[in-house]
Amino acid sequence: MQHRMLGTDLSVSAIGLGCMGMSEFYGPRDDAESLAVLRRSVDLGLDFLDTADTYGPHHNEELIGRFLADSRADVKIATKFGIVRKPGEYTRTIDNSADYMRRACEGSLKRLGVDQIDLYYVHRINRERPIEETMEALAALKREGKIGHIGLCEVSAETLRRAHAVHPVTAVQTEYSLWTRDVEAEILPTCRELGIGFVAYSPLGRGFLTGRFQAGSQFEEGDFRATLPRFAPENAATNGALVDVVRGIAAEKGCTPAQVALAWLLAKGDDIVPIPGTRQIKYLEENAAAASIELGEAERIALEQALSGLPVSGERYTAEGMKGVNA
Repeated sequence: MQHRMLGTDLSVSAIGLGCMGMSEFYGPRDDAESLAVLRRSVDLGLDFLDTADTYGPHHNEELIGRFLADSRADVKIATKFGIVRKPGEYTRTIDNSADYMRRACEGSLKRLGVDQIDLYYVHRINRERPIEETMEALAALKREGKIGHIGLCEVSAETLRRAHAVHPVTAVQTEYSLWTRDVEAEILPTCRELGIGFVAYSPLGRGFLTGRFQAGSQFEEGDFRATLPRFAPENAATNGALVDVVRGIAAEKGCTPAQVALAWLLAKGDDIVPIPGTRQIKYLEENAAAASIELGEAERIALEQALSGLPVSGERYTAEGMKGVNA
């Protein structure tokens, strides 16, 4: 597995593993299955695990803590704070205060069973609190050795500049895929100007770009995709045209649509690290293999041109989920 640099000094595998779905949002969880996926990810050379205190809540960090305690794997852990939810509820508030941050960090360290969090993100930005105040508190945690690097999620370019002026930001994490390319306008250029790495979550469009879902697809109980506008039958029917294009390219290259989607992201720049999530070893192996698929510039441009005339129908999240996005 190739490695890439986030910021100036955080080296991680070119493809990471998003762990959120191991705890909730995509149907019933199975800890034994998830632990097997985590073990296999290390075998495949993936050394960048992404979690957050709100996944579960807390269950996801506890799960990774169990994995680390049993395996002693040499991996980089990224976790997040700032989204506050009650178990079983999607409704959230955003808390970026220094007091909450410190309590959240201590809780994450304990659940993960580590002395230092490699990359600590502000999960969502509270528009009412100056980002400078939040960054100063994060810098204090770094000086104390509790965190190694600072990251921001779903942040605007303006806020990112202000934050980086207080303390260097190592990585920005935002949704980025063939059907979510908003970051190309301002966020990605700003990251490159400032020397900040980019972590792409939902690089497979929450599974839609793999071709597994169509208009009218049935979801398991507890799968929040059933509530997302882009997966609504009327929007999924329109968005299926994007998948048809990706399928065509995949057939030509002798790989899967998921691998095309990941290879496209990897080809967009060596400062981009996608973190596809999965609870199944077969998909983990498929995703990891995408790192060895070459998507040349001509192929990348042809793919983008083929998709350029196709609309993406529906918002990424419900109104509740959009809280703190591009803040």
